Amino acid sequence: MSSSIIRLACNVNNYHWGKHGLHSKAAQFAATNPGVTIDDSQTYAELWMGTHPSGPSKVFGTETALSSIIEQNPEQALGVQVSRKFDGQLPFLFKVLSIEKALSIQAHPDKTLAQKLYAERPAVYKDGNHKPEMSIALTDFVAMSGFRPLEEIAAFIGEYPEFGALVKESAEAFLSAVETGDDAEKRKQLRALFAELMNARAEDVQQQLDVLLARVSPASDPLDISANALVHRLNMEYPGDVGVFCVFMLNVLRLVPGDAFFMGPNDPHAYIFGDCIECMATSDNVVRAGLTPKLRDVPVLVDMLTYDYGTPEGKLLRPVPFAETRHSL
Repeated sequence: MSSSIIRLACNVNNYHWGKHGLHSKAAQFAATNPGVTIDDSQTYAELWMGTHPSGPSKVFGTETALSSIIEQNPEQALGVQVSRKFDGQLPFLFKVLSIEKALSIQAHPDKTLAQKLYAERPAVYKDGNHKPEMSIALTDFVAMSGFRPLEEIAAFIGEYPEFGALVKESAEAFLSAVETGDDAEKRKQLRALFAELMNARAEDVQQQLDVLLARVSPASDPLDISANALVHRLNMEYPGDVGVFCVFMLNVLRLVPGDAFFMGPNDPHAYIFGDCIECMATSDNVVRAGLTPKLRDVPVLVDMLTYDYGTPEGKLLRPVPFAETRHSL
């Protein structure tokens, strides 16, 4: 390795939920490489920087994989401490994401579950690693992350009878736990409520959505995070999907550039709109349950979640100045 800085050629994914053309930050970064032409009719969802086999980076202008450079001299490429701790492997995957349509209701497994899923279904779960991740907003950004305060969910059951109708078997015990239950009971009943919602029959979901959409008004602002606005937005993107009702259970975050939030293992979340930088452990494991045309593994998702709950403010990380420089973290 002749230089301490190596320019990389990075993979771009064209998933359906990405922004089109140069509206996408992922496309803007990809366009800095000579010879890359951005198609305005194409979606550009993710730019991957790392060694994961699903999207490995190469040394710019060559066919040499970044992983092979690291393998030649791990301690020089990664530093002695990182190389020794992670067995000579790059321990993170760095991405730029550009979201026009919402990503799935999802969570990432802890290491023990990841290894189990990979052993049982390697065609679905592509590696045995965990995937904690942090996202930093590059533009105004909207996401769902973690369960709302239980009092808010309880209020939504009364305020939105369409939601209540889909969780009617578990609602009474949940409401009682919110009033008088200890933390363990609250988590137990939150799990039951979420499980009933995510396992609701498709025809029941569609029936309740039809009633709800006729009753509440849409919004024109893509950054409107009110429940009414999000119900219309998400149904437009994924018609009749049970994930639309997750706006009544999950926190909704609105970030400005520089804001960040962390998603630990077994933490439910979904990106809704905007561009961000994402840093995570080197993994591509995703367990999905809504707002997606991909495989939904509802039993695994329901079983794996921690059922932590709290305010959206508790999820956000604010930028602070770094030393005496102009840069910040």
